[in-house]
Order: sequence, then C-alpha cells, then structure tokens
Amino acid sequence: MLNTKAFKAYDIRGLYPEEVNEELAYRVGKVFCALFGAESVVVGRDIRLTGPKLVRALCDGLQDGGANVIDIGQCGTEMIYFATSYLHADGGIMVTASHNPASYNGLKLVRRDARPVSGDTGLQEIEQMVKGDAFPHHLVAGKARGLVAQQDVMQPYVEHLLKYIDRSKLKPMKIVVNPGNGGAGAVLDELEKQLPFQLVKINYEPDGSFPNGVPNPMLEECRKVTANAVVKHRADFGIAWDGDFDRCFFCDETGRFVEGYYLVGLLAENFLHKYPGCKIMYDPRLVWNTEEIVRSHGGTAIRSKSGHAFMKQCMRENDVIYGGEMSSHHYFRDFTFCDSGMITALIVSEMLCACGRKLSELVGQMEEAFPCSGEINRKVADSKTVLEKLKQKYKDGNIDTLDGISIAFPDWRFNLRASNTEPVIRLNVETRGNKQLLAEKTQELLGEIGGEPA
Repeated sequence: MLNTKAFKAYDIRGLYPEEVNEELAYRVGKVFCALFGAESVVVGRDIRLTGPKLVRALCDGLQDGGANVIDIGQCGTEMIYFATSYLHADGGIMVTASHNPASYNGLKLVRRDARPVSGDTGLQEIEQMVKGDAFPHHLVAGKARGLVAQQDVMQPYVEHLLKYIDRSKLKPMKIVVNPGNGGAGAVLDELEKQLPFQLVKINYEPDGSFPNGVPNPMLEECRKVTANAVVKHRADFGIAWDGDFDRCFFCDETGRFVEGYYLVGLLAENFLHKYPGCKIMYDPRLVWNTEEIVRSHGGTAIRSKSGHAFMKQCMRENDVIYGGEMSSHHYFRDFTFCDSGMITALIVSEMLCACGRKLSELVGQMEEAFPCSGEINRKVADSKTVLEKLKQKYKDGNIDTLDGISIAFPDWRFNLRASNTEPVIRLNVETRGNKQLLAEKTQELLGEIGGEPA
C-alpha cells in the first residue's frame, strides 16, 4: 500500500521521501489524466532540491496517461495558474511545498481555466485511485504516450502582471524585497526593468537548501529580517514572499509588520476606486474594516468561507473582481480568479505612489478604527468541544457558523475555527476602536480555549 498521508484538504504535501516521493508523483500524474481526461498538462516546480526528481516522475505518469506535458521549469504557483489558462491546457500541476521546511515537497493541482482540485473537487478521488485497485496500470486504449515540451512563459506572464497597474502613476521608491531564497527573484528581475523602483534585495538567490531559514514570512524571525533591512536602508516599505510566491507580506517604513487583514481593505479600496460599485469578497475571520470600506465606497461585500477552493468558487459564482483573506491570499478575477503575490505587490506599490502617503499612515487609520488581535493558534485536544463551549458561553451574541464560529457583539467580535491543514484551532478578535477591550477579550477567550501555543 502506498502511503497517502500527504493528501491534505487543498493539496498534497509531506516529508520527502517518506510521504512524497517519485512513485506518488508518477501515480498522481497518471490518475490525473484518467480522472479528468487531460490531454495537455502544464508542469512546474519551486526551488526545492527534490523538485527535479519529482517533476521527472510526474511527467512520466502524465505521459503514460496519454497527456502531452508543457514543462515551464522553475516557477511560482501563480505561474502555473497563468500558464494553464494562457496555453489553454487541460490542467496544471505545481511541485511545491510552499512555506514548509526544506525536507518537504508536494503537489498543487488545477484543472482547465486554473480551477482548483481540492478535497471535494477531485483530490479525494485521486487519493483513492492512487492507492487502490482503480489505479490505471496500463496506457488507456487508443492513446499514444504523451510528449514533453519545455516552454518559457515569463514574458507573457510579466506582461499580464503589469496590466494591473498604471505605470504613469509610479514614482521612484526604495523597496526592500525578500524572496526568502525562494523563486520570486526571477520575476522581480523582469519587473525591475519596467518599474522606476530601487529594489534592495535580501535572501535573493533561489536556494532549495534554505540557507537563511524557511521562506515563511509569517514566522517572527523571517519578519525581522525584512523589517531590519527596511530600517537599515531607510526604505519606503518592504515586501517578503513565501517560497512559491503566491503570497506576499508587507512591512511599513518603520519596519512594522502589516496584518493581512488591513491589506484586504487597501486592495478593496483600490478596486472600488477603479471600478465603482464592484463586488469585493472577504473571509469571515476579521470583517468590520473590510465591510466599512466597501460600504463607504459604494461596493457590494460578499463573504466566503476561508480557503482558496471556497474563495475561488465564490468569486466565480458571483463575478467578484477582487477577494482577499487575512492570511494574505489575494484573488483577482482577471487572473482566472486565482491568488497572486506579485499582483498584490504591484497594486500596493501603485497605491502608495498615487496617494503620496506612507504605508504606516494608511494602515494606521484602519488599526485605530478596527484594532485586531492577529491570528492566534492553539493546540487543543478536541476542537469541536472547544467550539461548542464558546458557542454556549457567548450565546447572547450574534452567532454565525459560515466558517467555524463567529460571534459578534455591538463593540467586539471574534472568530474561532479549526485548521483544515494543521491540528490547531485559530482565534481572531477585533473591536470597534477599543484596544483595551481587544486585549481584555483576547485574554478572556484564550483562557476559555486553553491548550498550548502552536
């Protein structure tokens, strides 16, 4: 029996070679063709040292499944989204473990038009076929073995990225850029030729051994590296990407980390200014700032359960132009409803050029109006018991169960949900302009939740 522990809610991800290996990659490729009838599939990989071996095995599986493979080489996950749509392929598979340690690797899968393949849209079926009797051991009758062709999509991809901004509004700025030794640097090199920015480059060279630590800007030690460089170089702000650069994170000019929640508000304001009356999507964890911005700018606010598969489906169903999660996934209708760390970085840079204000000023207004706790993770023995306990304790509030539990009172609210990918429970708290109340309620809730920091 093949170990399928690496199959998660949204992707395949685990330790190499115990959980993710060449045999698994081969089988996933072959099953992908059998399940979806794919005849052309885009393949790419991040900077991990095990990537080339897994790509070769994956391509073998796809070819034996009868598909032609378009190998775009080392890239970011968003480049797989782009290439799948741009090349009119039947699907795309990215070999990546995103922000996990160097000992991990995995696969992210999409169908035609970059539609996600997750637990309820095919990933469970792939898992069953990969490990069970339904695995297609032979080439499908009537199909020839597929071919592999290399293709460079960097130029059309960069041209597409630049469509999201008006370069005439850009002004010279000094920006710290930190790919975390992931793959973002290759794209930044191309963008740099088109932009009037001075880029201060740190942890820039792609290196799958992660010599400066895991490329995960959510970690405090990673934030400090970017923050310190901003202060040292007196930069206007800093941007850090995760390993496969579908997310980016910001530090203001003082080196202070900007919560992803407030970035959703900034981007919502940008799109409502450019496209009056448009629809903006957001997740239920932190909401008041986003809802106020959308309301005051005449837009339509649409909530979706968090997680990229849910967000992308909601966007498609409602023709939403932009959607954001406080976890720093930002989705764009014209990018096949997918998330992009590069588009986010470009739009925020344009906003700061156009308004002539500092990032700390823009975010500071939101923090004063709607201070938040940031996401706090706790390891608990039984998430369901904790959720039910808090539901009962705060039953006098307005209770919503779209994603975990959200309970709102007139001047404060919280969301508590179990992680889809880790054995932890996640808490977010916000108030209406009251930082003291925020601190009190956050501690009160943590006391009720118990557990250990995760």
